[in-house]
Amino acid sequence: MSRLHQSLATIPNRYAFIDAIDQRARRHSEFSLMLVDVVRFSDVTTSLGITVGDRFLLEIANRILALFDEDIEFGRISGDVFGLMFPGKASRYLMQYRFERLVEHFKTPMNYRNHAFIADFNVGVVSGCRSNFNLTAFVSRAEAALKHAKENKYENFSVLGMTEKADTGRSLALKADLKRALSHNELELYFQPKVNLSTLEIIGAECLLRWNHPLDGLLFPGPLIEAAESYNMMNELAYWTFEQAFRSQSLLKAQGINIVLSVNISPTQLYDSRLVPTLEMLSQSYDIALSNIELELTEDVALSNSLMVRRQLSQLRALGIDISVDDFGKGYSNLAYIRELEFNCLKIDKTFVMSLSDNPVNRAIIEAAKIIGNAKGCKVLAEGVETVEQLHVLREVGVELGQGFLFSPAVPLQEFVRLASEDIIVGGSPMRHAMR
Repeated sequence: MSRLHQSLATIPNRYAFIDAIDQRARRHSEFSLMLVDVVRFSDVTTSLGITVGDRFLLEIANRILALFDEDIEFGRISGDVFGLMFPGKASRYLMQYRFERLVEHFKTPMNYRNHAFIADFNVGVVSGCRSNFNLTAFVSRAEAALKHAKENKYENFSVLGMTEKADTGRSLALKADLKRALSHNELELYFQPKVNLSTLEIIGAECLLRWNHPLDGLLFPGPLIEAAESYNMMNELAYWTFEQAFRSQSLLKAQGINIVLSVNISPTQLYDSRLVPTLEMLSQSYDIALSNIELELTEDVALSNSLMVRRQLSQLRALGIDISVDDFGKGYSNLAYIRELEFNCLKIDKTFVMSLSDNPVNRAIIEAAKIIGNAKGCKVLAEGVETVEQLHVLREVGVELGQGFLFSPAVPLQEFVRLASEDIIVGGSPMRHAMR
C-alpha cells in the first residue's frame, strides 16, 4: 500500500508527478493514467475556509491511496485534481470499475463539526504503452479526457486512447435524488455575511445552497447542482432558490433587517425568457423591492457577447437589481468587455486574497481590480478573507467589502438573523477588537 500522507505538502506536485509518470513509462510496457477532479470543491473552501478545505483534500488523498492498494504513482496535479498511474494493461471495463469503486467508496461522508461533505468526482483516463511514448502528449490526452468528463451531460467519466474519442453513459440516480430533494424540502439556503471592512458591519449576504440529506445530514450540494446542469433541471432548482431568497428577505424585513441578498445565477437562467417575469412576480408576492436582490454571475458569463445575455442583464438592472461579477480575475478577463458591461460590484476571486502574503503580484491584481472598480463607479468585494493580516492589507488597498471565514461561514437563516441583529462578527470574540 502506498504511504499515507500527513500533509498535502508531502504529496508529489504536478511536476514531480509528471516526472514519475515518465520514469514509470520507461519500466512498464503498458500503463494507464487517471486524473481525478473533486467536483465543486470550491464550495467547501468558500464556506469553511482553506484550512478546513485542505483537511478534506488530505483525507480524500489518503482515502484514494488506501482504496487502490496497488503499485501506483500518486500526485496532486492542481488544487483539487489528483493523478494516479496504474501499471499494466487496463481495459475500459477495468477503468470503469475503478471509477465506480471510487465513487461508491466516497458515498461515506467526511465530517467537520456539523457539516458533512460527500465527494463526487470527474475522472479522465488515458491508456498508453512504452513504444512511441510521448510524455507531453500522454498527459495532455489525460487532461482532454478529464475535460470530456467535466463537459459531459450524462457521465463524469471519460476514457481516451491516444487516438480514440470519449465513451459516455451514466446512471440517473442523481436526477432522482434531485427530484426527491426538491419535493421533500431537503434543500435549504445558508447565508454568508458580506462585511464593510472599515466598520465590520454586515451589509449583505450571499445565499448558498445546502442539502439536508435524510441519511447523511447536512451536505454541500455540488453533486445535485451537477445533476441539475446535466439533466436540464437547472431552471427548476434556480427558481426554487430565488423564491427562498425572497421568502428569507421577507423574514429579515419583519425583523427590521434591511440588507441585500445575493443569489448566484447560471448561464441557463440568462437564456430563459421567464427570468425577468418570475423575479417581478416574486417581488410582488413577497412585497420585497428588487433592489434588495443582487445577482452574481461568473466572469465568463458576465463578459459574454451574447445579445440575449446583454438584453437580460440590461432589463434586470432597469428593475433595480444589482449585478455582481463573481470570481473576478480567475478567468481570462477581457478588458474591452469590462469597459462596456454595466455592473455594480466586482468580487475578487478568493485565490488572490488567500495567497496575499505569498506573492506580491496578488496584491497588484487586487489593486488593479480596485482601480477598475473606481473607474466603473462600482463596489469591490474581496472573497476568501481568512486572516487579520489579509484584512489589514485589503484596507490599505482600499477594498471596501469582504466575505470569508474570518467573519463567518455560511449559516442558517436564524443564525444569520442573530449575527445581523446584534452585528456580531466572529461569534463576538475578542478578534473583532483586533480587526479594528
